[in-house]
Amino acid sequence: MKLEIAKLPNGLTVVTDPMPHIETASVGVWVEAGARHETAATNGVSHLLEHMAFKGTTTRSARGIAEEIESVGGYLNAYTSREQTCFYARVMKQDVPLGVDILSDILINPLFDAEELAREKKVVLQEIGQSEDTPDDIIYDHLQDAAFPGQPLGRPILGSEKTVNALGRAALRKHLATNYVGPSMTIVASGRVKHSEIVALASEKFAAIQNAEKKDPPRARYKGGDRRKTQKLEQAHLTFGVEGPAVGDPDAFAAQVFATAFGGGMSSRLFQEVREKRGLAYSVHAFAHAFVDTGFFGVYAGTGAKECAEIAPVVVGELEAMAVGATEEEAARARAQAKSALFMGLEGPSARAEHIAGQLSAYGRVMPAAEIAERIEAVDAAALRRFATRLLKSKSPSVAALGPVKGLEPYARFAARFG
Repeated sequence: MKLEIAKLPNGLTVVTDPMPHIETASVGVWVEAGARHETAATNGVSHLLEHMAFKGTTTRSARGIAEEIESVGGYLNAYTSREQTCFYARVMKQDVPLGVDILSDILINPLFDAEELAREKKVVLQEIGQSEDTPDDIIYDHLQDAAFPGQPLGRPILGSEKTVNALGRAALRKHLATNYVGPSMTIVASGRVKHSEIVALASEKFAAIQNAEKKDPPRARYKGGDRRKTQKLEQAHLTFGVEGPAVGDPDAFAAQVFATAFGGGMSSRLFQEVREKRGLAYSVHAFAHAFVDTGFFGVYAGTGAKECAEIAPVVVGELEAMAVGATEEEAARARAQAKSALFMGLEGPSARAEHIAGQLSAYGRVMPAAEIAERIEAVDAAALRRFATRLLKSKSPSVAALGPVKGLEPYARFAARFG
């Protein structure tokens, strides 16, 4: 990557990542505003605003936005996470100015039309309903709530039926005015782009963005707890978690490599023990999520009602085995998987743009891929053993379970396995 970075007078950051060998470009706007920037009453406003940005501006109708980008074969989309909201366009090289123009228009001049808002809230409620009907999806919201109860970081990105129904145009405009400010926004253009042209476009099209104070979310405090719900399902969906490292923690890279070795593929400990040797679950995996001020390490397993009781002790048993017996062979295998995922993920402009934005948000700089690979390579078997020990010393683990889960061991018994 040969990146160039500019800071506009209004505080907005512009980054270009030229890929002169391709004919397309991906341009995105990342905003440091997600679910954790909301209050209990406005939970879901970030996601609703993401939807409403495409529903008409002072110069374009909702249909006009769709037709204009698709008439040049382009693609326009957005997503909301717990810490960011992103709007991006994928276009041919000659249509980059159009992509930037539409992105600026939907973020600076949204109408938030009352009729469109009423319709789109119905769409979001359907999305919430679909999520509720997908247990292996909604279970992660339950786990997040168990880990960070009563906090913005523990609330669902989509919001709830109650909060979404209560959101009006005023809430959307307040969220936009408060969070969509220069210091909170980054434009990343990857692909067939020129830095000077992107900076000129951003300077013109995003000139109305204010250089106002960036609003940081409340600091998250991991607490842990138990969220289980017996429901008539074919499978029991089980998740277990403990506090993990934040993005700036020295163990952040160890967490990612450990998650791969512990439950990241068919050769991982969890897959081999839980599925291959014991036949307890069709799907089992580990994951590590890092936020700006905290982190989370967890395990998911989809199992049957009869097998439910065996999962928790097996997971902790394998964690204990890793703490004393992680080998150089499995460390090397996990490092190879992590590095290949990194480099394979950097072959397309959209993925590269997202990677760049994530790095800037996490570290305030874009860490070269070679440096990331070097940090991954530094995670040896001893580091895996130390990290497993760190996890086992955790207090107040988190448990979320959904389905025929009566056989799952009581929370107190599970929690006693830690600390």
